[in-house]
Amino acid sequence: MLQQTRVETVIPYYERFLERFPGLASLAEAPEADLLACWAGLGYYTRVRNMQRAARAMLEMGGFPTDYEAIRGLPGVGDYTAAAVASIAFGAPYAVLDGNVMRVMARVEDEPGDIRSTVVRRRLLDAAQRRLDAADPGLFNQALMELGATLCAPANPKCLLCPVETHCVARRNGRERELPVKSRPGQRRAVVVTLLAIEKDGRLLMWRRAEDSARLAGFWELPESEMAPDAEIVGVAGTFRHSITNTTYEMVVKRARLARKPLGFSWLDEDQLRTLPLSTTARKAIALLAPR
Repeated sequence: MLQQTRVETVIPYYERFLERFPGLASLAEAPEADLLACWAGLGYYTRVRNMQRAARAMLEMGGFPTDYEAIRGLPGVGDYTAAAVASIAFGAPYAVLDGNVMRVMARVEDEPGDIRSTVVRRRLLDAAQRRLDAADPGLFNQALMELGATLCAPANPKCLLCPVETHCVARRNGRERELPVKSRPGQRRAVVVTLLAIEKDGRLLMWRRAEDSARLAGFWELPESEMAPDAEIVGVAGTFRHSITNTTYEMVVKRARLARKPLGFSWLDEDQLRTLPLSTTARKAIALLAPR
């Protein structure tokens, strides 16, 4: 859950998820709709599908693997997650490299390269591995991550309080505020999308993405205006913004009427809306409507 998502956002999802799926078997056997509904709002939904695949793999293994290579082989697990779990849970000597650690190591090493570069990231990981305390790699990794999160801040590093100041080459050379070097992402684009809130007898018109959809497979959405060209607009419920990578969507939610339900759409009542997996934009749009 912490991949690409902040801790404070994750905590309530984490608690609900463990209550709903307390073990490997319950996660492995859960219907996908239940998984997606429990995860809805966290985004990057491939993560939860991979978690279920990993749970099924671990049931076949007989439990959670304890060595780095086996952990790394689980669906959805990359180098960072494998190193973190292997070192913290099992004492395996593998250094982690997240954003905080990259910043610390770029300054300690006085690394002039762009940290978006794969080559530079490999150099920083190698540097962290060389310094790793093999006697307690989990504690070392957590300390390095915490150092980057608290003292070795992006804009105003608190060097006078830093326990590794004397080892920091960038600090010695007066370059700590110039590092790490990070190229700017591509220019953001703005897109306006009109969603239609079409209600009938206390139910809302929705459609479901296909199981093989490249994005948000299996999730329910409000129709966009192009999907119901015959709809009669009767008002505006509100607007909100939603950002994905380099695109900012200006979502306009309009109330509408429609004489006949289009093929492939469904009327969903309040109870269904609470239990089915809804996309984040659908949830935000429904929140703009009158209390349901």
